Amino acid sequence: MALLPGRGDLDQVRRDPRRDLLAGLTVAIVALPLALGFGVSSGLGAEAGLATAVVAGALAAVFGGSNLQVSGPTGAMTVVLVPIVSQYGATAVLAVGLMAGVMLIVLAALRAGRYMRYVPAPVVEGFTLGIACVIGLQQIPNALGVPKPHGDRVLVIAWRAIEEFVKSPDWTAIGVAVAVAVLMLVGARWRPTVPFSIVAVIATTVVAQGAHLDVKPIGDLPSGLPAPSLAFLDPGSLGSLLAPAVAVAALAALESLMSAAAADAMTVGQRHDPDRELFGQGLANMAAPLFGGVPATGAIARTAVNVRTGGSSRLAALTHAAVLAVIVFAAAPLVSKIPLAALAGVLLATAVRMVEVGSLRAMAKATRSDALILVLTAAATLALDLVYAVIIGLAVAGALALRAVAKEARFDQVALDRGDHTAEEHALLAEHIVAYRIDGPLFFAAAHRFLLELAEVADVRVVILRMSRVTTMDATGALVLKDAVEKLRRRGVVVLASGIRPGQRQVLGSVGALDLLRHDGREYATTPEAIRAARDHLEMTGVLAAAPTRTGRETSEEVVR
Repeated sequence: MALLPGRGDLDQVRRDPRRDLLAGLTVAIVALPLALGFGVSSGLGAEAGLATAVVAGALAAVFGGSNLQVSGPTGAMTVVLVPIVSQYGATAVLAVGLMAGVMLIVLAALRAGRYMRYVPAPVVEGFTLGIACVIGLQQIPNALGVPKPHGDRVLVIAWRAIEEFVKSPDWTAIGVAVAVAVLMLVGARWRPTVPFSIVAVIATTVVAQGAHLDVKPIGDLPSGLPAPSLAFLDPGSLGSLLAPAVAVAALAALESLMSAAAADAMTVGQRHDPDRELFGQGLANMAAPLFGGVPATGAIARTAVNVRTGGSSRLAALTHAAVLAVIVFAAAPLVSKIPLAALAGVLLATAVRMVEVGSLRAMAKATRSDALILVLTAAATLALDLVYAVIIGLAVAGALALRAVAKEARFDQVALDRGDHTAEEHALLAEHIVAYRIDGPLFFAAAHRFLLELAEVADVRVVILRMSRVTTMDATGALVLKDAVEKLRRRGVVVLASGIRPGQRQVLGSVGALDLLRHDGREYATTPEAIRAARDHLEMTGVLAAAPTRTGRETSEEVVR
């Protein structure tokens, strides 16, 4: 089965295992505070983040479609999980993750991964910007050292946290969060290869313990993963959790495939399999809830660290999961002392680093449509949720693309081919025959403009429609063409068509337009043939005097299609 690991994966692992092991260790150091922080932010606790990083990280590494992808809890997924926890409770997240995993496997079996390529860049950039803003706002309660207010809207929660802080301000937590964030941001510019997130967390933890600072720690963590269990599964509640599960599955697919594509772009010779990536993420999300983990996706930040530190096979991501497992078993008491404000600082810095100012500026300057899509997607991410944001972004992008394509459709009057007519005869023909060339698509977005322009034709006896340059046609376009022909015929105008492509005959025939154009043999292969037929019609109706005898030369051999 193409979705399962093959011999090529093992060959890739054997190429440079030492480098992959070192890359995996580096990624684990970077991932530890992120896994803890996203677990806390989701509402299920730091242990849930660690379980996800270990279980989902290992399974996605083995069964996923990318040699470079590192999976685990992410900020984007946390954004979706917070409202689910608020509305349905913490255990519902586990059921949602399991259901989402099944959906991802179904998507993989349906080969749906290929459709990721159709997501426009402004949607991706707006999506990322919105996620960064939401992640930053989510950290405000812990950064201020106040209990997390109730609510499922991040703006409301952040505002209530600020109000609570103003009533009784305590600057200790803010100092810890700001120190961690500044150290990460400044350190990353000074020494990009040093994992300053773990350095900052260790330093602030030591200072908080040594100076007995009044900052809330993570709290007790289990010394190991819990035994797998389905106790969280309530069959009666699955119906109400279907919509959240669809949202989680959609986000997991979108973020994982975007991350895998970004990893490919950072390297030479690496290409991920999108359907297999969905399969691996599906297995990971089915397994993580059994151990108390939250839904997982491919993580772009950790994947980027993996690539930049030399990871080239699945061994690196698998090593990252193994190192975190060792930390869970061996260092849980130490990890439990990390201040929540320090984790908030890590995620605040992560949110800032997610925003690529250069990419945003480029999108904003590209076209007004790109700028609009970016802003709408980011605003929808902040105000609604991530799945709705992507849907809105895609819908607006699709509408604007259709509008742009429709503008490409042209309906131009063109001069008649002189052929071997005399100047006097050609002038007389031009008084009674008009030829229009249709360029581009004749479909629903452009068809009605065509009808309005054709309906304005006046004072002629014959209209020739040159259709060889019609690139595409749908049923709406065919119906509009039929309607225009019928209106002209009712006014006594004969309509001839030339150059109809074979691919357009089916749609024209399905609505009856082809029979109308073929009436009395009025459909022709080339434009010169249509002009000769129009001339003959004018002679038969007495509009033209008897045609002069033609020379031996046929009408111009130039076939204007």
